[in-house]
Amino acid sequence: MMRRVCVVGAGVIGSLVAGHLARVSEVSLLCRREEHARALNEHGLRISGKAEFRVAVTAASSPDALPPPDLVIVATKAAGIEAAASALGGRWPDAVVMPVLNGLGAEEVLRRHGNWRMISAVTFISGTKHSDTHVQYILDTETWLGPYGDTPAALAEDAGALIARSGLKVEVLPDLRPAQWSKLIFNATVNGVAALTGLPHDFHFGQEDEAWQLGRLVHALIDEGKAVARSAAIELHDDPWEMNVLATRRGYAHFPSMLEDVEAGRPTEVELINGALVREARRHGVDAPLQEAVYALVRGRDTAS
Repeated sequence: MMRRVCVVGAGVIGSLVAGHLARVSEVSLLCRREEHARALNEHGLRISGKAEFRVAVTAASSPDALPPPDLVIVATKAAGIEAAASALGGRWPDAVVMPVLNGLGAEEVLRRHGNWRMISAVTFISGTKHSDTHVQYILDTETWLGPYGDTPAALAEDAGALIARSGLKVEVLPDLRPAQWSKLIFNATVNGVAALTGLPHDFHFGQEDEAWQLGRLVHALIDEGKAVARSAAIELHDDPWEMNVLATRRGYAHFPSMLEDVEAGRPTEVELINGALVREARRHGVDAPLQEAVYALVRGRDTAS
């Protein structure tokens, strides 16, 4: 059984996952900043919003200061995955490693630094960080996960059972790629359009009655992504357009992570999301001019930040 968990990355997703898991297991957090780790050790981690609790965690800025875990959940931003993988290199060879980053390619980055058994995962949970020790839980949606490579399916089931016991929603799949691609197309479109327009994900993304309405562009972008998936022989887990329309009917606007990054002047996750989709389109010989345009424009925003 997985009893010890280390969460790498103490941002919004890492904190939400670590906080919930700390209620049912021994949790450590690997932080980028020493002052962040010190605050967590002194004050614990508070989760508010969809759940209300405070838990004690062990935190450090070096993996050498943490106990060997059974499960390592990598929850950094895309810009931090290489540094996180390098820090883990040569350590905890018996652990199972599970990245929960958006897009495609995190597993390959981690694999270059260690031969861990790995689980692939994508998550739809989200929140707002109020301080180093307080995160508000806003979207209590599912995390999808499945075995990566030759990892036994039983390990993915064990990780899923642990996450379920913590109170988070989870679905374990025999092959995560259909779910990864559903979210990849959704994110490449919604995050990219939000980053470029400054609009949160709201009703505008589903409107397509008139030629000028944003939903028409969103639908066309998603159709391009679906064409790439078909050429890659991926049968999508969910239809990204339906995911988009459902999300616009929540009754409140959601701020996609890429929009938050742009507004904060941080690097976006454009390479693992939009870049990954465009590279897959080229690899399979699929024309995706709208997705290529969004990719180029978001990269331009990154350069201007």
